[in-house]
Amino acid sequence: MSEPSIFFSEVNRRQGDFNRRAFLLGGLTGLGLTALGGRLALLQVVEAQRYEKLADSNQFNFRLVPPPRGRVLDRNGIVLASNRPNFRLMVARDKDSDVEAVVKNLCELVPIPEAKVPRLIRDIKRAPAKSPVPVMEDLSWEEFSRINVRAPELPGVTADMAEVRVYPFGGAFAHVIGYVAKVNDRDIKASRAEGKSPDPLLYNPGFRIGRQGVEKAFDLELRGKPGGKKVEVDAQGRVVAEDPGGDIPPTPGKEIKLTLDADVQQRALEVFGEESGAAVVMDCRTGDILCMASAPAFDANLFVRGLTTSEYRALADYERNPLLDKALSGTYPPGSTFKPTTALALLAAGVDPKERVHCGGSYRFGNTTFRCWKADGHGAQDMHDAIKNSCDVYFYHLCNRAGIDLIHDTAVKLGFGQVFDIGIPGQSHGIVPSKAWKKKAYRDPRQKVWQKGETLSVAIGQGALTVNALQMCVAVSRIANGQKALEPRLIRSIGGVDQPSGAAVPDLPIPKDHLDTVRSGMAAVANDVSGGAYRQSQLGLGDVLMAGKTGTAQVRQLRGAKSRKNAGLPWKLKDHNLFIAFAPYDAPRYALAIIVQHGGVSGALAAAPKAREIMRTVLLKDPEIRARIEKPLPLPDVQPEAELEGAAPDAPTDVDAAPPPLESGPLVPQPDQPLIGAPDR
Repeated sequence: MSEPSIFFSEVNRRQGDFNRRAFLLGGLTGLGLTALGGRLALLQVVEAQRYEKLADSNQFNFRLVPPPRGRVLDRNGIVLASNRPNFRLMVARDKDSDVEAVVKNLCELVPIPEAKVPRLIRDIKRAPAKSPVPVMEDLSWEEFSRINVRAPELPGVTADMAEVRVYPFGGAFAHVIGYVAKVNDRDIKASRAEGKSPDPLLYNPGFRIGRQGVEKAFDLELRGKPGGKKVEVDAQGRVVAEDPGGDIPPTPGKEIKLTLDADVQQRALEVFGEESGAAVVMDCRTGDILCMASAPAFDANLFVRGLTTSEYRALADYERNPLLDKALSGTYPPGSTFKPTTALALLAAGVDPKERVHCGGSYRFGNTTFRCWKADGHGAQDMHDAIKNSCDVYFYHLCNRAGIDLIHDTAVKLGFGQVFDIGIPGQSHGIVPSKAWKKKAYRDPRQKVWQKGETLSVAIGQGALTVNALQMCVAVSRIANGQKALEPRLIRSIGGVDQPSGAAVPDLPIPKDHLDTVRSGMAAVANDVSGGAYRQSQLGLGDVLMAGKTGTAQVRQLRGAKSRKNAGLPWKLKDHNLFIAFAPYDAPRYALAIIVQHGGVSGALAAAPKAREIMRTVLLKDPEIRARIEKPLPLPDVQPEAELEGAAPDAPTDVDAAPPPLESGPLVPQPDQPLIGAPDR
């Protein structure tokens, strides 16, 4: 057998091919090792911090911590809205958790109403996985401890402490401050509609936003900025430990101070009792609103926890409508409280305030007889008497000398028909009629033309004229101030930054002598013994006197009615009673407007006594007014040569003269003989 023979041909060529392949494979291997080394260097050196953070994020997580909501204070620093601790129970659904079983176990530990269970189960199932759903709030300490002890046996169940809004005065400031409520889908959609990304706080369980008044208008300022709580989680995302050192503290919301006075506001609601209406008090010098009360009110704390359907319906269906802010949103005919405005329009038209008009109880205009409130009339009346006695016939007779447009312009100068920038929403414009207004308000061409007979109703505060309590108070503040067209101010400061004063405004474009004439008539209403509200307007504070004007506004047609009296009528058909005032008359400081909705008597009987009590509270809180009240009265003037009975004789001028000897011991006064110099009994 022959051996295999190896035949080499072109040895150099084959050796070259081998070398080239060896170098190629070696180069590729080197490149691979270089790339791998470079990548390892990149990961371990350049991007080490990034991956360290990613690793930490798998182990640690930050839970959003809502900030404390900013407080709301009155002008003296009294807290009107703050926060209190709140123990709450929450459930977060896992993928494999049995929601029905978890809720059933919770019902054995805390008192969850049976009717609430189906809705609770539905809410937990609909919520995103691991997103906590509030189950119960305001847990007692025993309930809170019971849940925490059993927490390891209840997957997804946590009990923690948060803060909840509280209103110490209940309903006294409910309409002004408003309330907070849970976030709903409409809030998220509204944020997106504005082109903004929804605040992460809106998704936080139990977070609440402002719904009305100051809470709504300054929600972003009160909300603050959230913080973060660092926690250690397992692979399932469940919290296993906390790292307090890594927490990010939240920034509390800004503190808002109002111009309101808690004592005055409380007193206003006290004097209303069960009646319905509104009261507004302003500082005549600065425009600060000291009181803006609406009665009856509602407890804002109920809205924080959430009302049941039956509770809400009870409030909404009550005929006196506690949910309506009657100081801003409610509009009413002002009645005779509008007569000072009409009087200023008459003076602007050139009417002599001394001109007298005879009131016989009625006034005939065209085919209609307009009656005065006093059936047998007031007799001859000038402007002063017409305001004091609230004579309708005087204003019927003269109002068309001014005309509806001049009355409208004068009313606007005083603040009627306007919405003021006080920081919160909800104001109603009301209606101050004019020729232009009627032309726009009606479609029928026959109704577009203003008739002079309509001016008579407006002149005494009736007809199409409607105002709100704030507008009435602004008007009397401007009349009392006599110089500035005051703007009302409700927000005193935000986060410690003072807001502009209501007195930083132009002058009131009404002559001073015209205002003096009207103020004189208003002073007579309250202080002349024949004035319309003399008995009800006596403050009992020495020489501090109040000026005012009563008003009674009808809400029903009297044509065919047997009587103007309100006795026996349903509440909604009774007249409104109104009163405007300012004090002290000689140096005005405070103005007030009060509306008693369907009071059913008169402004003097229903509204003036309430105004008196509120005004007394305001005046007695003013240190300068109080000092004036407490100042002793000056001694009467005495003639030097007059000899007063009971006065001690002058001391003897002769120092050497000896006193007369005593006959029998010391001088002892007898019962019928008073000692010289002692006061008479």
